[in-house]
Amino acid sequence: MVVLEKPEFDAAAFLASAGLGRRIVQVAPKQTFFTQGDPADSFFYLQKGRVKVTVVSQTGKEATITLLADGDFVGEESLAIVEGVRLSTATALTACTALKIRREEMTRAMHEERALTDIFMKFLLARSMKIQADLVDQLFNSSEKRLARILLLMAEFGKPGEPEQYIPKISQETLAEMIGTTRSRVSFFMNRFRKLGFIEYNGQIRVHKSLLNVVLHDQFPDDNAEGPSVSYDSGE
Repeated sequence: MVVLEKPEFDAAAFLASAGLGRRIVQVAPKQTFFTQGDPADSFFYLQKGRVKVTVVSQTGKEATITLLADGDFVGEESLAIVEGVRLSTATALTACTALKIRREEMTRAMHEERALTDIFMKFLLARSMKIQADLVDQLFNSSEKRLARILLLMAEFGKPGEPEQYIPKISQETLAEMIGTTRSRVSFFMNRFRKLGFIEYNGQIRVHKSLLNVVLHDQFPDDNAEGPSVSYDSGE
């Protein structure tokens, strides 16, 4: 009797292609993956694009809590919510391609395939570490330094390979929400960064490595320099 061996599971292929309980979706800029209050019955693996995650308080105030990029999961908390609803809204900042996975299919696959579980656990660990870093950032750093850190993260400095120096269009209001300050302060800081040569703006924002000096060493040529404001508005 010939016993057929089970084919080796390819986690990368699983997350790259449609199949049972999963399908490829295209999400245009400004469209939502899901909205706060929707049924939490699936989540997404982001193959390409940028996404922002926001929450709305009972008083109607909206806040951006994180930005996601290629290789991130979106709405992964649905795995822990049985017959629950979304606690946040995920909106595309750029054109996105994602794999939509039904909660039941992901649960089954993770029980059966350790390689997929490893990928998901590494993502959760990285997300936990980022949340901790964000908390430390909010508690101990100035709003100007927090803005510099957000811009560097969006430009993906520090990731393997060539950094993406141009960041997706994002409004000053969204940046202000993320760092806990006002739109006018973001506008002032962005103009200051451009004047000091840390960023360029010509339809898109280009981030230079020199901005790392703000985050790592609080280095400014002149910490009290305010100078004339230069018009900046990325729009959204």
